[in-house]
Formats: sequence, structure tokens, C-alpha cells
Amino acid sequence: MPVFARFRQPPTQADEPHEEDTPDEPRERREPDEPHEPDVVEPDDPGEAIEAPAGTEPAAGAEPAGLEPAARTSRLAHWRAWRTRHPRAAVALRRTTTVLAAVLVLGALLLPNTFVALEPSRFARIPAEAVIAAVLLLCLPRAARLVAAALFGVGLGVLTVLNLLDMGFTEYLGRGFNVVLDWGLLDDAQSYVADSMGGAAAAWAAVGAVLLVVVLLVVMALAAVRLGELLAAHRERAARGALMAATVWMTCVALGVQTFGVPVATRSASGALEAQAHRVVDTLRDEAAFAKEAKADRFGATPGAQLVPGLRGKDMIFTFIESYGRSAIEDPVMAPGVDRTLDAGTKALAEKGFRAKSGWLTSATYGGSSWLGHSTFLSGLWVDNQQRYRTVAAGDHLTLTKAFQKTGDWDTVGVMPGVQKAWPESEWYGLDKVYDAFDVGYRGPKFSWSTMPDQYALEAFQRLEHGRERDKPLMAEIILTSSHQPWAPIPRMVGWDEVGDGSVYDGIEASGVKASDVIADSTRSKEEYGKSIEYSVTSLTQWLERYGTDDTVLVFLGDHQPLARVSGDGASRDVPVSVVAKDPKVLDAIDDWNWTEGLKPAEDAPVWRMSSFRDRFLTAYGSTPHPTTG
Repeated sequence: MPVFARFRQPPTQADEPHEEDTPDEPRERREPDEPHEPDVVEPDDPGEAIEAPAGTEPAAGAEPAGLEPAARTSRLAHWRAWRTRHPRAAVALRRTTTVLAAVLVLGALLLPNTFVALEPSRFARIPAEAVIAAVLLLCLPRAARLVAAALFGVGLGVLTVLNLLDMGFTEYLGRGFNVVLDWGLLDDAQSYVADSMGGAAAAWAAVGAVLLVVVLLVVMALAAVRLGELLAAHRERAARGALMAATVWMTCVALGVQTFGVPVATRSASGALEAQAHRVVDTLRDEAAFAKEAKADRFGATPGAQLVPGLRGKDMIFTFIESYGRSAIEDPVMAPGVDRTLDAGTKALAEKGFRAKSGWLTSATYGGSSWLGHSTFLSGLWVDNQQRYRTVAAGDHLTLTKAFQKTGDWDTVGVMPGVQKAWPESEWYGLDKVYDAFDVGYRGPKFSWSTMPDQYALEAFQRLEHGRERDKPLMAEIILTSSHQPWAPIPRMVGWDEVGDGSVYDGIEASGVKASDVIADSTRSKEEYGKSIEYSVTSLTQWLERYGTDDTVLVFLGDHQPLARVSGDGASRDVPVSVVAKDPKVLDAIDDWNWTEGLKPAEDAPVWRMSSFRDRFLTAYGSTPHPTTG
């Protein structure tokens, strides 16, 4: 027999060390109540367990099966030494890691996509996807199982990211995240954080978000792999457990079993993926359908001479007040102050000879994306997503503002304090001249996102355009931004003669409420939002009192409701709209609209889709339809 042959003798009682002869490194002992587990060989990944054949032992000098020579690193050696020295801690760590992996996977499978649904009862359910995944992993060989588990984990990570995006978009914009259209809005979100909280906060938020996504994908993949290997290590018990879970799931579905009003059996993860897939398909279909719709225009071929003849000689001003929604007039926290402002404005304007009529429009957007509301109102098309906006802005569909330009009888200008980069859409809107954030001579501080106070923007409009001698009347589109979230700090009214270059606002901005004190407090946000609407409405009505003439016609409205934290869950998308003029013929032309007298629309005043306003307005003031078709 070769001299290197080894014989393994069964241990005898004499071979067992006595308690007093315990070696320096204690042997792991199994607690009496601890279930027997098969001997395993721990590879490089501490989450991976491979069964060792019963009754076998590696030959002398041989490496454990499945390990490469490079695996014998100091890290692995240190881990094995620590595990040997601290067997109980190693077992506790292994079991804790397994539990955390299970919590992560089940949490991802059961995570809802709205904050409202984020309740403990949502996580006390049986996900069908977990049962199916367990069965599939049990059927696969090791290599395929590792790949499948890793892909499953990455998929869960992606689903979690999409659910979190859905939560954020629902909270701010009243709709879910669209994987085709909404990636560009993430850049806008970073810009908003930079304007509200500072550039450093925005940079750290962006870095943190990217790291969170990467870590989530990696950790979720590792968790799925660990659970897959645990299933394989206990194949018989895992198979019985999967069969039992499937039986319970189907029974709960058949009987409609619920806990706290929530079905016990669920397929929420696959349902969320189906919803995302349907959203993508619907978006792609909508793109083609809307392109055809945009080519059809009731007034598209109307000659300029036949457009708005009832407003010839009038200075026509269309003004959007940021986030001015129905909630500002009806919510018990915000309404008292806003209603007093509207009543005071109505009275003050009446003393100057102005009358107003007001109604409601249902905006195409909610909580943000103001340009969708602007384009819907002015184009007469329902522009509720970015793809529709790009489609219509790239075409020649007639906008309400462009109708005035087409007549050749008006100079057309835009005052856009929120625009801080190239804005090619001005041509589609029919604006001869656009004043952006850098064109109005403002030298004062920014007020969070808003580049300048509304009072300054209106005074600049008066100085640069409305107050000048001109050969033609003026048509202007003005965007007021002081009521943009986070509604802190808010400007205060100053004497109109004191506005100057805006330096007067330095002390006002410095002493104002900080955005960080408001942004996460719902009640405080409501209060400050209401104050911002009061400021914007006061700025506009005082400007009209001071500078309005017999030929001034003002149409002003909100572009959308504020986000759900302020407007409330389930709030409508309605916004107020008012027409103000001195000439009684201007308001007589819209008598059949049945709007409310004054700047505050009654609760039961007519509600129209925002996209219907263009055609109603053009018709009321004498425009003759000449349709174009797709």
C-alpha cells in the first residue's frame, strides 16, 4: 500500500476530547433544539451553500470542490478563521442576512406605487411571483439558477425604482411615471432642487439618487441569489413549502380572502409591470394619433382679416398665474385670504371702470409641467404629455396668440421670467419678441425657483412694451412665477415707483421664510401657497388699476393645481379663469358663457376642458371658421 494512503477510522469515545482538554479554538456545537442541517462547504460568497456528499471528505492536499486557487485569499482565510472562532455569531450573521434578503425581495414584490397605498397591510400578503420564482429556481441547475436569480433580483430592483418614481410623480404631477416620455423631467427636478435648496443640495441629491439605484440593483440581485441557493440547499423542504404556498394562494383567490380590506393573494408586481407596458404601448399609439389630430384645425385656414374682429384696437393680455388652482379658492386653509384678495381686487377694479367675469377650466396637467397647461389653453388641443407638446410645437397648429399675429394688426410679445435658455417655441406661439429672465434688467435676488417677483415682471412689461407709444395695439402673453413651489420666500408688494431695478427686494428675500422650512410641511405649504397666490393676484390687479386703459382686455388664469400635498388627494384639475375689460362690448360678447360676475368664479360656475377655450374665444369675438384637415 502506498505510504501516502490515508485511512479514516471511526471515532471512538476515547477519541472525544474531555471538557478539560478543550483545544484553544472551540468546536461549534449544535443547540439541542436546532434542526439538523446538512454539512455545507462555504465558498467565496458567504451567502452560497453547496451540499457535501454524505460520508466523504476531501483528500489530503486537495482544495474544496468548486473553489479556484485564487479564492485562497487573506480575506477568505480571515472569514473562515473568524467563523471557526465565533460559530454562534457566524450562524446568527448568516441567518440575519438571509432574513434581510427575504425582506428585501418580498418588500420589492409587495411595494405599491403610491404613497397613499403605503400601509403595513400591503406587506402582509402572498405574492404569486415569489411562488413562481421559487419553483423555477428549484428546477434549474446551479449555473442557470445563479443567472436566473441574479436577473430576477435586478428586475425587482428596476421595478422598485419605477414604483418609487410613480410615487414621486403621483405626488407632484398627479400621474404615474412614463418610461418613454418622462426622463427629461428628472433634469427639471434637479434644476428645481437647485433653485429651491441650492446647487450643492441638488448635486448631492443627484449623486445620492444614482448611488441609491446602483446599490439597490446590486443588493437586490445578491439577495435573490442568496435565497435561490438556500432553496437549493434545502430542496425537499423548499419544494413542499412552494407547493403549500401555491395552494394557499389559489385558495385565497378562489374564496376572496382579505385582511384589513386587502386581498391576501396578490400579483401586484406583475400587475405593475403590465401597467408600465400598457403605458408604453399607449404612448406610442397616442403619438401617431395626436399627430393626425393636430393637423385638423377649425380655424387653421381662416384669413387674418377674419380672426378676432371684435377685438380690433384692443390691447390684449393673456396672463398665466403659476399653480393658481381651484383649491386656492375653496380649501379652508387657503381660501379665506385668497377670497378676500379676489373680492378686494374686484372692488378696486370696478372703481376704475373695469368689470370681470370668471369660470373654471380643467387643466391638462397637475402639480407641475406648466407648459402643458399653457399650450393646451392656447392651441385648443389636449396637450397632457411631453410627446404631445413636442409634436404640436413643431407643427403649424394655430395658437390663440398666433391668431393675433396672423391678423397683422397687433404687435405680439411674451414676458417669460421663468425662461432661462433658448426657447424656440416662441415662433409657434406667434410672439414677435420674447423677454426672458435676462432681458428685463432685473438686479434683485431670486425668490427660490422664481427668478423675480411678479410685481417687477409687470412693471418691466409696462416700461418695455405696454407704456410705449406704438402704431399698433399690443398682444402679450405673460407668465407670473412668484406662486411657483416651494412658495418660500414670497415677495411683498412695494410701491410701484420703488420697484427700480429690483434691488429693493434684497432685504425682503433675506428676511423671508426659507424653502427648507416649508417644503416638507403640508400645513405650512398650504399657508405659504395661499399667500403666494394673494401676492400674484394683487400684483396683477394693481398693475391693471394703475396702467389699464379703456382698450385694455385682460384674460388671466391658473395653469394647473398645486401638488397633492397642498391641493389634497383626489383634488380636481380645475383652475379659475377671468376676463376683465372696461369696454362693455367685450364682456357682452361672452354673456352666453354664463360665467360669474367678478374675479372669483362661483362653485357652480361652468367647467370646461381647457382645450375648448381657444375655439370659444375665437368664436365669441367674431372669427370665421375655415377648417384644415389632417
